[in-house]
Amino acid sequence: MAILTDILNRYLGANAGAASGQLADDFSHVAQNVSPDVLSKGLSAALGSDQTPAVGQMVSQMFGASTPEQRAAMLNQLSAALGPAGASVLGGLLGQSSAASGATPTISADQASQISPQQVQAAVTQAQQHNPGIVDTLSGFYAQHPGLVKTLGGAALAIALGKISEHMKSA
Repeated sequence: MAILTDILNRYLGANAGAASGQLADDFSHVAQNVSPDVLSKGLSAALGSDQTPAVGQMVSQMFGASTPEQRAAMLNQLSAALGPAGASVLGGLLGQSSAASGATPTISADQASQISPQQVQAAVTQAQQHNPGIVDTLSGFYAQHPGLVKTLGGAALAIALGKISEHMKSA
């Protein structure tokens, strides 16, 4: 626990410019030692920060690094969070018209493999317009897959670690 505390103290109040050379290792250690809920709060801060790229861009980057199964799981979670709007967003990704059936499609790993990161970026941007809280949903998903988060780079990791540190200090 002392190692975790030492790491988090480095990022307490940190901004994107405070990233250290061991940021990815620090993030990995923290991700293994905090609850998914706490990790999700840090990721939500990073995804929603004005110091990082737009959420659609960051999600598309993680999507590109994902396995087909992770891609499908993320898209299906996105769909579930959007409800009826998910049918339109995901139906568009699949080249299907879902308006007639009204059903939200379930995306398989094979289908997810056919969707490009650029399509995901556009879909997440559209989804965020329907439901700004989608950032929290996506953060929850990526808290379960922290290895993908490391692909985001220093600014996002530093912000996430800073938020986790704040949360741990106030808990």
